[in-house]
Amino acid sequence: MSPAGKLPSETERTLVRKSGAWTNPSYGSYPEKRPILEYIEKGVVNIDKPKGPTSHEVAAWVKAILGVGTAGHAGSLDPKVTGLLPALLGKATKAVPALRLSGKEYVCLLKLHKEMPQKLVRKVCEEFTGPIYQMPPIKSAVKRVVRVRTIYYLEVLEIEGSFVLFRVGCEAGTYIRKLCHDIGLALGCGGHMQELRRTKAGPFTEETLVTLQDLKDAYVFWKEDRDESEIRRVIMPMETAVSHLPKIILRDSAVDAVCSGATLAVPGITSLDANLKKGELTALFTLKGELVALAKAEMSTEELLKASTGLAATPVRIMMETGTYPRGWNKKE
Repeated sequence: MSPAGKLPSETERTLVRKSGAWTNPSYGSYPEKRPILEYIEKGVVNIDKPKGPTSHEVAAWVKAILGVGTAGHAGSLDPKVTGLLPALLGKATKAVPALRLSGKEYVCLLKLHKEMPQKLVRKVCEEFTGPIYQMPPIKSAVKRVVRVRTIYYLEVLEIEGSFVLFRVGCEAGTYIRKLCHDIGLALGCGGHMQELRRTKAGPFTEETLVTLQDLKDAYVFWKEDRDESEIRRVIMPMETAVSHLPKIILRDSAVDAVCSGATLAVPGITSLDANLKKGELTALFTLKGELVALAKAEMSTEELLKASTGLAATPVRIMMETGTYPRGWNKKE
């Protein structure tokens, strides 16, 4: 279980050093200093989705506003639901699966079908933490089979009459509408979801939210006034979208091999997450903080710190183009 009020993605991560290294300023670029076109093409914008449109429509509007070829969102919200909808742009869309599977937080207004004692409501809500069984609703995009989802925390904020306002942190794929229905059943009075707003999605919070109008204004300032400051504020580097994952930092000489699809070897590591587990999805970064690839860890932190040879991580999504860093490896004939 996560600490009270925190998603697993909010767990503080620390790096441990394996070997010293330096980075050549002639290659690559610090994410926040990328040329503006590349910055947008490798960016993510944390959209405050309004009530009405579908998540797909919002992503399409982001794409149209910025003139990018692709834009993908990290987790659908129903048309009536508002809040966080991180949209990844261009080449950053490859990271959508990593963000889509991250934990989410919502603030929900539950309408009970009968006024119930507040003490009982709070007690029943407390019982809906930990693993729960859910059958997806009839109107859903997934197969209707019973599945287990984890509720990290459920905090009742206010009760007024038959209305219950609560904050819930949950595993990706949890249906809050179904959660409200089940709480109503457990109370014996029935209930339904009245309103819902997403307040966290993986590493994203309401602090970085921007509206579609904010995004449009920033684009116009850049295009008409040649002022990049606002668009660099509303769009964040794609590295932000994977900041919740454990990290492995590569030395410059190992970067191009990974970009070419090679499995990362132990000598290519300069530092790594202190709690990396074997088989875990991890993010491979350069010493400048650029995302190179998403990979599956082949060793734990303890094993990697002891090893001098062997395979450390297998790329599953390559994010950086080959040739960004010089080749530091020889291709076998």
